[in-house]
Amino acid sequence: MNYGIIAAGKGERLSSEGISLPKPLVAPAGEPLIRRLIRIMSMPGGEAAMTRLGVIVREPGIAGSVREACASLGIDAPLDLTVKATADSMLSFAEVTGRFKGDFIVTTVDTVFEQSEMIRLAEAFAARTDADGYMGVSEYADDEKPLWVSTDADGYITAFTDRRRDDSRYVSAGVYCLPPTALECLAQCRAAGITRMRHFQRALLDKGLRLRAWPMGKVVDVDHAADIDAARQIIESDNDHHQHGRD
Repeated sequence: MNYGIIAAGKGERLSSEGISLPKPLVAPAGEPLIRRLIRIMSMPGGEAAMTRLGVIVREPGIAGSVREACASLGIDAPLDLTVKATADSMLSFAEVTGRFKGDFIVTTVDTVFEQSEMIRLAEAFAARTDADGYMGVSEYADDEKPLWVSTDADGYITAFTDRRRDDSRYVSAGVYCLPPTALECLAQCRAAGITRMRHFQRALLDKGLRLRAWPMGKVVDVDHAADIDAARQIIESDNDHHQHGRD
């Protein structure tokens, strides 16, 4: 399985609220966000095991942290590391997936969830027979401008909307599990001048891809200083759960 991390945002809101660290290096519970994501992505097994890792960062210093994390975690999958500032998230997505062959899972560095949720999602996606792709979703809407996800009775996504509708039970968690055919749609979006992820997601539906919503429990986007504490609570609860599971 190809995995990708988008970590090229400016982090302006965190900086304006007194957080001096670049967002990928923020450590809500002692482990930098980007290292935690790399570690979690290395955990699934079978067909979901990591075969390639793509990462885009904005600063050379963060690139060094990515290499150090991969080395310390024993990641032996090829690393595609890009240092580049992009105008929008879909362009970062394109950079991350540029060398992927086959299925892939991409998320943003500021997305915090329980590690078991990602493992379950990755392994289910790798073994799927019921959909072209899975999209991680949450019932917890903490984003300022969430992307609402409408689903049918069987959990298939029918629409991505900027405003909540009667059939919008979830918001996007920013975890994208997609087949290689999605990259053809991505290229078409870029050619049409589309740069936002939500527009790309809508284009996937327009192209007829069957996308299933995959609930991931509580998910927090670390955009503001207050989000760091919310992320810490998820991570510490997650750590306690796994520690007790080993006892």
